[in-house]
Amino acid sequence: MATTLSRRDWLNWIAGPLAVPFVARLFNQEKMLTRPIPSSGEQLPVIGLGSSATFAKTAQSGDIADLREVMMTLVGHGGKIFDTAPDYGASEAVAGRIAWEALIANKIFWATKVNVAPGNGRANRAAAMAQIDRSFRRIRKRRIDLIQVHNLGDVATHLGLLKDLRAQGRVRYIGVTTTLSKQYDDLVKIMKSEPLDFIGVNYAVDDRVVEDSILPLARDRKFAVLAYAPFGRTRLFHRVGNRPLPDWAAEFDAKTWAQFFLKFVVSHPAILAATPATSQAKNMLDNIGGGLGKMPDEATRKRMAALVDALPPAT
Repeated sequence: MATTLSRRDWLNWIAGPLAVPFVARLFNQEKMLTRPIPSSGEQLPVIGLGSSATFAKTAQSGDIADLREVMMTLVGHGGKIFDTAPDYGASEAVAGRIAWEALIANKIFWATKVNVAPGNGRANRAAAMAQIDRSFRRIRKRRIDLIQVHNLGDVATHLGLLKDLRAQGRVRYIGVTTTLSKQYDDLVKIMKSEPLDFIGVNYAVDDRVVEDSILPLARDRKFAVLAYAPFGRTRLFHRVGNRPLPDWAAEFDAKTWAQFFLKFVVSHPAILAATPATSQAKNMLDNIGGGLGKMPDEATRKRMAALVDALPPAT
């Protein structure tokens, strides 16, 4: 397949009635790259699924057939991580229902969050536990794989609760997240002082600020990193527009811009996985390609970043 396919061309092709089974067989023959969770050694695939943005909007609509297909595509092609949060509207509840009805709940690594702190205020421990209990009911499992403090909301209270739940065996891994660069200094302080398993931050080829201190510190402290917004939500697609992929993208098996962007993210040695959100199975299948085949080396990663940096910012 030519490397000059646009994301639209690729998605139109894999959406065809004859192409989908072929692509599924092709992907099933190739295993997705996995990385170990540093605190345990458990291996997880590098491409997961987020449930904000379009996933959340579709979940709220009540018409969940597309989301069922997305989740089945994730699991059917070697993915496991599903990232959600109580703040993502109906996403958590809808995903739990889909997984239960489709008998795939035990094939998913469930990553959710907790934050009941108003603004930058203090959280009520009982309210935080009530939110976590709702997540248990929605996900319909006795033990949740990962719960993180969402956007560093009252970390002392929330993380204290999560430590207790981890000690009780109700939660396997704990961590903190932020998608706000203004919180990065606070994140570094927390990473230096707390026994975390995971952190979650934004990371994309045009959003590399976490490379300076956060990702190196995560490696030193042996924290797994989930990369959010690897497409800058939709910013990167607007930025590249209709430009064809460079020919040299074939050197690391990128067939679409989505795969180009994802391979940049997951090839960083500190990143455990990327969790782009989508409400379309064809996008999920495209994203899975970002975890297959060759990955860019450090010199190629610099070349990828330079290419994107030379483009005009998205408007």
